[in-house]
Amino acid sequence: MAWFVLVVAGLLEVAWALVLPATRGFTRVAPTLAFLALISASIYGLSVATRTLPVGTAYVVWVGIGATGTVLLSVLVYGDPASPARLAFLGLIVTGIIGLKLVD
Repeated sequence: MAWFVLVVAGLLEVAWALVLPATRGFTRVAPTLAFLALISASIYGLSVATRTLPVGTAYVVWVGIGATGTVLLSVLVYGDPASPARLAFLGLIVTGIIGLKLVD
Protein backbone atom coordinates (compact mmCIF):
# COMPACT_ATOMS: atom_id res chain seq x y z
CA MET A 1 0.00 0.00 0.00
CA ALA A 2 2.85 2.42 0.80
CA TRP A 3 4.26 2.05 -2.71
CA PHE A 4 0.85 2.83 -4.23
CA VAL A 5 0.51 5.95 -2.07
CA LEU A 6 4.03 6.97 -3.03
CA VAL A 7 3.31 6.62 -6.76
CA VAL A 8 0.13 8.70 -6.40
CA ALA A 9 2.10 11.32 -4.45
CA GLY A 10 4.70 11.37 -7.24
CA LEU A 11 1.98 11.87 -9.86
CA LEU A 12 0.58 14.72 -7.79
CA GLU A 13 4.06 16.23 -7.85
CA VAL A 14 3.91 16.16 -11.64
CA ALA A 15 0.52 17.88 -11.50
CA TRP A 16 1.66 20.73 -9.25
CA ALA A 17 4.79 21.26 -11.33
CA LEU A 18 2.73 21.57 -14.49
CA VAL A 19 0.26 23.96 -12.82
CA LEU A 20 3.04 26.18 -11.48
CA PRO A 21 3.55 28.28 -14.66
CA ALA A 22 -0.19 29.07 -14.74
CA THR A 23 0.11 30.79 -11.35
CA ARG A 24 2.23 33.51 -13.00
CA GLY A 25 4.31 34.00 -9.89
CA PHE A 26 1.35 33.25 -7.60
CA THR A 27 -0.56 36.26 -8.94
CA ARG A 28 -3.51 34.25 -10.30
CA VAL A 29 -5.84 32.96 -7.60
CA ALA A 30 -7.36 29.79 -9.14
CA PRO A 31 -4.09 28.27 -10.39
CA THR A 32 -2.37 29.22 -7.13
CA LEU A 33 -5.06 27.46 -5.10
CA ALA A 34 -4.80 24.41 -7.36
CA PHE A 35 -1.01 24.45 -6.93
CA LEU A 36 -1.30 24.66 -3.13
CA ALA A 37 -3.83 21.82 -2.99
CA LEU A 38 -1.75 19.59 -5.27
CA ILE A 39 1.55 20.21 -3.50
CA SER A 40 -0.08 19.67 -0.10
CA ALA A 41 -1.63 16.38 -1.22
CA SER A 42 1.66 15.29 -2.77
CA ILE A 43 3.68 15.96 0.37
CA TYR A 44 1.01 14.37 2.54
CA GLY A 45 1.20 11.23 0.39
CA LEU A 46 4.98 11.21 0.76
CA SER A 47 4.63 11.49 4.54
CA VAL A 48 2.16 8.60 4.62
CA ALA A 49 4.50 6.45 2.51
CA THR A 50 7.42 7.15 4.85
CA ARG A 51 5.52 5.53 7.71
CA THR A 52 6.64 2.17 6.32
CA LEU A 53 9.20 2.91 3.59
CA PRO A 54 12.71 4.20 4.30
CA VAL A 55 12.61 7.98 3.98
CA GLY A 56 15.62 8.08 1.65
CA THR A 57 14.10 5.57 -0.75
CA ALA A 58 10.65 7.15 -0.61
CA TYR A 59 12.01 10.63 -1.23
CA VAL A 60 14.15 9.61 -4.20
CA VAL A 61 11.29 7.68 -5.78
CA TRP A 62 8.88 10.60 -5.18
CA VAL A 63 11.30 13.09 -6.73
CA GLY A 64 12.13 10.68 -9.55
CA ILE A 65 8.48 10.18 -10.50
CA GLY A 66 7.92 13.91 -10.30
CA ALA A 67 10.98 14.81 -12.35
CA THR A 68 10.42 12.12 -14.97
CA GLY A 69 6.73 12.84 -15.36
CA THR A 70 7.26 16.58 -15.43
CA VAL A 71 9.96 16.37 -18.10
CA LEU A 72 7.91 14.03 -20.30
CA LEU A 73 4.69 16.01 -19.99
CA SER A 74 6.41 19.38 -20.34
CA VAL A 75 7.73 18.16 -23.69
CA LEU A 76 4.16 17.42 -24.76
CA VAL A 77 2.37 20.33 -23.07
CA TYR A 78 4.90 23.17 -23.19
CA GLY A 79 7.07 22.07 -26.11
CA ASP A 80 10.21 21.67 -23.99
CA PRO A 81 13.16 20.14 -25.85
CA ALA A 82 13.48 16.34 -26.01
CA SER A 83 17.08 15.90 -27.07
CA PRO A 84 18.59 12.40 -27.07
CA ALA A 85 20.95 13.34 -24.23
CA ARG A 86 18.11 14.70 -22.11
CA LEU A 87 16.06 11.55 -22.64
CA ALA A 88 19.10 9.36 -21.89
CA PHE A 89 19.65 11.08 -18.56
CA LEU A 90 15.96 10.77 -17.84
CA GLY A 91 16.39 7.05 -18.46
CA LEU A 92 19.09 6.99 -15.80
CA ILE A 93 16.64 8.47 -13.30
CA VAL A 94 14.09 5.79 -14.16
CA THR A 95 16.77 3.11 -13.84
CA GLY A 96 17.65 4.41 -10.38
CA ILE A 97 13.99 4.36 -9.30
CA ILE A 98 13.59 0.77 -10.46
CA GLY A 99 16.83 -0.19 -8.73
CA LEU A 100 15.68 1.31 -5.44
CA LYS A 101 12.37 -0.52 -5.68
CA LEU A 102 14.14 -3.81 -6.36
CA VAL A 103 16.52 -3.55 -3.41
CA ASP A 104 13.96 -2.30 -0.91
